[in-house]
Amino acid sequence: MAHLQLSAVAGRPAAAGGRGDEMEDVALLDSYDEEMGMPPAGGAAAGEEEAAAEAHVRVTGMTCSACTSAVEAAVSARRGVRRVAVSLLQNRAHVVFDPALAKVEDIIEAIEDAGFEAEIIPDSAVSQPKSQKTLSAQFRIGGMTCANCVNSVEGILKKLPGVKGAVVALATSLGEVEYVPSAISKDEIVQAIEDAGFEAAFLQSSEQDKILLGLIGLHTERDVEVLHDILKKMDGSRQFDVNTVLSEVEIVFDPEAVGLRSIVDTIEMGSNGRLKAHVQNPYTRGASNDAQEASKMLNLLRSSLFLSIPVFFIRMVCPSIPFLSTLLSMHCGPFLMGDLLKWILVSIVQFVVGKRFYVAAFRALRHGSTNMDVLVVLGTTASYVYSVCALLYGAFTGYRPPVYFETSAMIITFVLFGKYLEVLAKGKTSDAIKKLVELVPSTALLVLKDKEGKHVGEREIDALLVQPGDVLKVLPGSKVPADGVVVWGTSHVNESMITGESAPVPKEVSSVVIGGTINLHGILHIQATKVGSGTVLSQIISLVETAQMSKAPIQKFADYVASIFVPIVITLSIVTFSVWFLCGWLGAYPNSWVSENSNCFVFSLMFAISVVVIACPCALGLATPTAVMVATGIGANHGVLVKGGDALERAQNVNYVVFDKTGTLTQGKAVVTTAKVFSGMDLGDFLTLVASAEASSEHPLAKAVLDYAFHFHFFGKLPSSKDGIEQRKDEVLSQWLLEAEDFSAVPGKGVQCSINGKHVLVGNRTLITENGVTIPPEAENFLVDLESNAKTGILVAFDGDFVGLMGVTDPLKREAAVVVEGLKKLGVHPVMLTGDNWRTAQAVAKEVGIEDVRAEVMPAGKADVVRSLQKDGSIVAMVGDGIAIEAADYVLVRNNLEDVITAIDLSRKTFSRIRWNYFFAMAYNVVAIPVAAGALFPFTGLQMPPWLAGACMAFSSVSVVCSSLLLRRYRKPRLTTVLQITVE
Repeated sequence: MAHLQLSAVAGRPAAAGGRGDEMEDVALLDSYDEEMGMPPAGGAAAGEEEAAAEAHVRVTGMTCSACTSAVEAAVSARRGVRRVAVSLLQNRAHVVFDPALAKVEDIIEAIEDAGFEAEIIPDSAVSQPKSQKTLSAQFRIGGMTCANCVNSVEGILKKLPGVKGAVVALATSLGEVEYVPSAISKDEIVQAIEDAGFEAAFLQSSEQDKILLGLIGLHTERDVEVLHDILKKMDGSRQFDVNTVLSEVEIVFDPEAVGLRSIVDTIEMGSNGRLKAHVQNPYTRGASNDAQEASKMLNLLRSSLFLSIPVFFIRMVCPSIPFLSTLLSMHCGPFLMGDLLKWILVSIVQFVVGKRFYVAAFRALRHGSTNMDVLVVLGTTASYVYSVCALLYGAFTGYRPPVYFETSAMIITFVLFGKYLEVLAKGKTSDAIKKLVELVPSTALLVLKDKEGKHVGEREIDALLVQPGDVLKVLPGSKVPADGVVVWGTSHVNESMITGESAPVPKEVSSVVIGGTINLHGILHIQATKVGSGTVLSQIISLVETAQMSKAPIQKFADYVASIFVPIVITLSIVTFSVWFLCGWLGAYPNSWVSENSNCFVFSLMFAISVVVIACPCALGLATPTAVMVATGIGANHGVLVKGGDALERAQNVNYVVFDKTGTLTQGKAVVTTAKVFSGMDLGDFLTLVASAEASSEHPLAKAVLDYAFHFHFFGKLPSSKDGIEQRKDEVLSQWLLEAEDFSAVPGKGVQCSINGKHVLVGNRTLITENGVTIPPEAENFLVDLESNAKTGILVAFDGDFVGLMGVTDPLKREAAVVVEGLKKLGVHPVMLTGDNWRTAQAVAKEVGIEDVRAEVMPAGKADVVRSLQKDGSIVAMVGDGIAIEAADYVLVRNNLEDVITAIDLSRKTFSRIRWNYFFAMAYNVVAIPVAAGALFPFTGLQMPPWLAGACMAFSSVSVVCSSLLLRRYRKPRLTTVLQITVE
């Protein structure tokens, strides 16, 4: 599958991710870095790190972040200490120091001098760094409600010793942690997250020799004992952990000694069928957790509604019904029946249904942060406490001030309703992942063979248990279970769900098939080559997940606002109360503004509560991640894989798109069109000479030369079948070609070798002239004519004399010219970059409509060309097909240049939506807070009751998520629209 990529290569060598002579990448580059002279990572700094030692210290007496800062400052001040990380929650300090300059005793002394107790943790007193294998693990994190929670979790994770990096996504409730397993375990990471006041569960990691199996039939202690015996006796089983509550077993095994399917089969056979094991699909577990979260929120909402509706009914409806009014006015001790009922019902809502808000607020405040839960708790508690005080005051004095129990109940109900809608809406943003996961079939048909390789039967197995080398039977209409190669049969396969290509693709023996695609007609036998996380579909899912978890730079603004939002709102609430109360006490407004059964204090308090409740930091926190999540999913559906929010943000501002010529603007299928000898050598001998020299080269032009020479000699002399041709061709090549010695490829120029003891040069004009070979005038004229017609000349010299040349052409992609014109319409400047000669380059550029051409550029100079375009701060994208997926910020799955326009257009549409989201979120708070504070009351008499303020707050975050969901209506731009062409 061909890939076009957009990747950040600023500061990287030209050969990043591939060979130096194939920088055919798509690179989305940052502005020109003036500090290119900085030493590369792994240079001096890496050498210094090798001499460092580590110490893990238990620190006692820390109570807050100020304590951790004090410890870090004290230890860092010691000579020889290079890095310090202190964890308040784990009461640990991780110190990296130079053993030649500092000792463990010095670290202990520094901590004790700062006023804390310290002791070295056993087994890690001083350890030299071992092989630092890094793993990437994914965790599900529950209890996050806003950007402050995300910042808090990320901050805690990044301070853990052994953690290299951490990214947390609010929209998906997922966290991805890069860590060194020899320094910290996943269980310690989970514990750290839980100690911070959030729920955490490990989902999956990049470690390949660990598997989590679900078990059916694990009921009694005897079953557990049987399972233990089976796993202890199993070859390759190193470690296992049985969870009887969840009926799961985690097994660490040697994949070279035992396969996953063998483990499952051994468990079933060893228990005589009583225990059945199956692989736990992390995506299914994630979907189950999402459903549980939605169900939990719905149950809370139902409970709150069930209790709040009677309270609202007692306050608003019952006074108008004489019978009920009389009944509720009856005394029950010192209290009225109606007030007592409201108190009981609201207390349940406040402290049972609303417990989650108190717990979350306490956790946030305990760690010095604030979030939406703090605002909800402040608003509802103020209303509830006032109502209880007023109720007790009336019971003992006989004067009954108004109570507002329904306010706190309705606020909690509306907030829960908003949260429920938010959970549902956020679930919609991950539909793309769900659709991709659903492409994987649940089962596969394994072809069983005997020792001699004969077909003896078939067996249906879990698709997750397919192993490399398995032969699988794919029936018409069924999905391909794994990536593989066809070993028997012919058919057509629908690959549109992966590549976006609508036309069915023919498949025959030796054809490559992709897991998740649909077999349309005939029966196929395929041999699995890649399974699990190695398949194309799994890599696409992984790319989309990684992108959805990443943060766009624009989100830094939201994170900053969220960090100061709650304190500002609380301050505004206090100011609101103070102003209204003082104005009332001083008689600055008429008494008619205050209702007869109320007073100045209550009047002011209601405004203050409304300010606290109506403010919504969640909308700001959701503005970017929800849009990025939807956009990356939509991109995947259109064959455009975005690596992250950073790339998505930069792509909208691309100024230059640099196209590499070969394989990008052209089809990458070079064909020799002519061969001419300018010496006495026979044409057949000439072609044999050139083919022998090029046989060891991997360059696309070399393959074209080899095919041309082969067909010249053997056309019509080989079997007609494809298999026969390939087999016979391999046999002939080994006998027909001459032996080439001292072969070497000269990047950007050609190849050279020795044949029959004589020096052979095959390459461009530069290679020939640099070696002192003179090109005859008639050959030069012929070469100029070739180059003027967009063909590349391959010159050949033998034993110091010019022999002849060949003309090679690479047809342009049919959409190249239209895409170039489309980019111009979008305001993007196209550039063509190639190592080919100027005449050929200009001829190709003229055909596609590119005016800016950079030709005869050596591989190492391509990055320099890109940097020169960046010098004025421009954003540059480079399009090509030579670097691996890992080096890219964008991967265009289809080999179609139209997706370059799609990538830029999707980025622009996404960030237009994000700006609208921020506008809605900011405008809501800017308008709503003054209204809630009573800014319009003196002029209009409009007062927003707290329960209505709670409803507005609940729906503000929902509106932002729904705004992001509008991106699901995105459609790829049609080139006729971009070019403003009218088709009649």
